[in-house]
Amino acid sequence: MQDMLVRLMQLPDISPEESQMPNLGIVIRRPIPPEKNIVVDWVRTHFSAYWANEAELAFSARPTHCFIAQKDQEILGFACYECTARNFFGPTGVHPDHQGKGIGKVLLVRSLMALREMGYAYAIIGGVGPADYYQRTVGATIIEGSQTSIYQNLLKQPQ
Repeated sequence: MQDMLVRLMQLPDISPEESQMPNLGIVIRRPIPPEKNIVVDWVRTHFSAYWANEAELAFSARPTHCFIAQKDQEILGFACYECTARNFFGPTGVHPDHQGKGIGKVLLVRSLMALREMGYAYAIIGGVGPADYYQRTVGATIIEGSQTSIYQNLLKQPQ
């Protein structure tokens, strides 16, 4: 898995996707500290302990370095930024039952906009799985030589 670079000055317009969220009963927002355990547990259950650890760290910043998508009392997806390293986007995920509705794109772009508001001109998407998605959605490009990344010596849970 490689890292990707995104130019934050040319992010796509997400107003068409955002305008559809209320019609679907979906709210995209930053969670607040009293919701930390709920968000972190959801990330752990639906994704991984590694990602849950990063999501937990997102709550140490003010405002929280995380966005969630929710419908009523159900979390549908999340996106974090500047958790493992400064200026890094991720982790992020949308529950498989709710993919294809634009939720991931809104979470991604809202997070990248937050990085831009922090003063960054570019952002790094670390250890990318779906490179085609990021290239198509936000014009991200592979960073040459990034196969060796910040995650290269990650400790693994014993089996």
